[in-house]
Amino acid sequence: MAKSIYTVKQVNAYIKNMFTQDYMLNRIYVKGEVSNLKYHTSGHIYFSLKDESGTIACVMFAGQRGGLSFRLSDGQQVVVLGGVNVYERSGSYQLYAREIRQDGDGALYERFQMLKKELEEMGMFAPEYKKPIPAYARRIGVVTAPTGAAVRDIMNIAARRNPYVQLILYPAQVQGEGAKESIVRGIRMLEAAQVDVMIVGRGGGSIEDLWAFNEEEVARAIFDCQIPIISAVGHETDTTIADYAADLRAPTPSAAAELAVYDYRQTQMRMQEYGLSLNRLLSQKVTMNRLRLRDCQTRLKYLHPRYKLQVHRQRLDDLEDRLRKQMERRLTDSRHRLALCMRAMKGLSPIEKLNQGYSYVEGEKHKVIKRVGQVKTGDDLSVYVTDGVIHVNVKDSLGYSKGELAQLHILTE
Repeated sequence: MAKSIYTVKQVNAYIKNMFTQDYMLNRIYVKGEVSNLKYHTSGHIYFSLKDESGTIACVMFAGQRGGLSFRLSDGQQVVVLGGVNVYERSGSYQLYAREIRQDGDGALYERFQMLKKELEEMGMFAPEYKKPIPAYARRIGVVTAPTGAAVRDIMNIAARRNPYVQLILYPAQVQGEGAKESIVRGIRMLEAAQVDVMIVGRGGGSIEDLWAFNEEEVARAIFDCQIPIISAVGHETDTTIADYAADLRAPTPSAAAELAVYDYRQTQMRMQEYGLSLNRLLSQKVTMNRLRLRDCQTRLKYLHPRYKLQVHRQRLDDLEDRLRKQMERRLTDSRHRLALCMRAMKGLSPIEKLNQGYSYVEGEKHKVIKRVGQVKTGDDLSVYVTDGVIHVNVKDSLGYSKGELAQLHILTE
């Protein structure tokens, strides 16, 4: 009897055909906890559903994303509508999801949405009520479980960034009965301790695990607190009412520690840079002020009354020299003109004429004798010469003709 031998492809195709023909597997609701979640760059979502007894692989293709109204995260309890089929390449079966909703949406999720809307309408999430986070906190309060991964992450990051910061832990109950009261007490106690900033949060979990941070009492305690609060609940995809009410939301407790604790080394380096910059600016300022002072001193020197007095004195000296020179020049000119006048007058002086051999003759009653015809024999005359007067008596007078006078002039010349 001949044996039938099948290829792997044939076997997988046969099994897939069996799954396809099963009506129940084509439309089935599966409830479980999300794990191994991966959002692919193509838009597909790969994850697993698990419960206490097993696991099933799931995929939701990008074209089916309309059936998902929230962001999936590990640990969520969900109900998936889809069909089970075989992935021939690996020979494994998986659930092809068409619709995903959170398990218990009718209770917890609805309560979450209603409380969020109510508190938002009251203005508790308004940005104007958010307090700034101090840049250099020295005392940091932490409200979280004392044994969880969250507090270890916060301590490790704080020690790495700034070993001098003081962490004050309030060991709160973060889930279960009495969790909300414990969180509220922690917030109020750390507020009374007057810490600089506060971190309120816990590690990841399902919506039920995180529900204490969705309680109205916790949200009001965060809103009423006078100390800035950073919320750090769950993973980046987890969002609670406490995140909206807090002054700042951190995606994880580790990120909250990064925001609350300043880096001591970077701050030290920044302070050194500020010191160098300040010294450089001060040096430039001093140099500029010295130059300005020197300029002011120079200007003051030129504006000082002593300098002006010196300038006026020098100008007065110059004017005095100019006046003296002008006076000397005018005096010289006047002397020269006087000499010319004196020379001219000397030529007209009777005494000068007498010195040249001429004489001056007066008759009686000081009558000037110019012609022979003015005297007669027996007249007394006074003849003035250079050194005195000669009194003469006319014995005889003789006149010259015009021709003789002409000959006399020629002989004289």
